[in-house]
Amino acid sequence: MPVAEPIDDMSLPLLMPLGDSALLVRFADALSDDANAAAIGFARAVRARGLPGVVEVVPNLVSVLLRYDPLRISYATLAGEVRLALWGGVPAADAGREWSIPVRFDGPDLGEVAALIGVNIAEFIAAHNRKPLRVLATGFAPGFVYCGLLEQALVVPRRGAVRPEVPAGSVLFAAGQTAIAATAMPTGWHVIGSTEFRNFEPEAEPPTRLAAGDTVRFEVAR
Repeated sequence: MPVAEPIDDMSLPLLMPLGDSALLVRFADALSDDANAAAIGFARAVRARGLPGVVEVVPNLVSVLLRYDPLRISYATLAGEVRLALWGGVPAADAGREWSIPVRFDGPDLGEVAALIGVNIAEFIAAHNRKPLRVLATGFAPGFVYCGLLEQALVVPRRGAVRPEVPAGSVLFAAGQTAIAATAMPTGWHVIGSTEFRNFEPEAEPPTRLAAGDTVRFEVAR
């Protein structure tokens, strides 16, 4: 069984086997803007390169999962291909598509979040919408999207209790990120609003509209 190994330059990511048909390329142990941008850039470069035997490329917040066919390529060979792809450094993430998403800022936790930050609700909404955010990753639940990273002054922890269910379209806020729930789901994030935008259509191809690296500008729904 292959074991996790850093590639030659320790400043570059860690290569880690997952089972007998997946390789994880991890760029950091914790979320940062640089690590997320590196994961997105690497995922796009791998897709463009068309690594042999790779059947799926899945970027996460700070890592990229490469799922491969072990009958077509071995872990050792794929790890070598990855090292070669990273030889000149981590590819920069090109700008993705740009989206404007209207939000009704009427969530049950909106006042609490504003108070935690030390502003009133109007000031929080203005600060939240001031700058566009990058789609950091999608996943966790169908169509769930993480957007960030927000400035440090807007960082608040998750709630102390989990809500059993919030509806699709809930706009969530915690840990320097804004998320959009595309399906009904439980959450420990603060609910600050809702949107008509849906990022999951199971019959569509692809079933999600937003992709890691896209840019989202949140605005007040009229």
